[in-house]
Amino acid sequence: MTGSFWWDLLIGIAVALLVTWLVLVIALVVVRPRGGLLKEALCVLPDVMRLVRRLAADQELPRGVRVRLWLLLLYLAVPIDLIPDFIPVLGYADDAIIVTAVLRGVVRRAGLEAVRKHWPGTDDGFAVVVRLAGLR
Repeated sequence: MTGSFWWDLLIGIAVALLVTWLVLVIALVVVRPRGGLLKEALCVLPDVMRLVRRLAADQELPRGVRVRLWLLLLYLAVPIDLIPDFIPVLGYADDAIIVTAVLRGVVRRAGLEAVRKHWPGTDDGFAVVVRLAGLR
């Protein structure tokens, strides 16, 4: 393209990163909770974070579930978001969407009983988690 190997390599890497980012953004849009459920997810997010930490530490859960939960906690601890916070709507919601997607997988694999056992919040908040997991 440019005649220089290093510039071509740099441009190729930049394009690959951009395409990967776009694919991830599209995936977030596809798996996001519908309707008012995203707003509810944002309201229970602090309780869900405590839930994720408790589930990740539970040795009774399958290793694959715990690994996913630890990776989720790592993603949430890193200050760089997949979608920057200044982007309207999805900027602040990307964490809630990713938590919802992981939570769905955890409920399917570990069961709703494990989630209920570790739930730190109210019964209303747990009802939101059940809806987020796609069970009701």
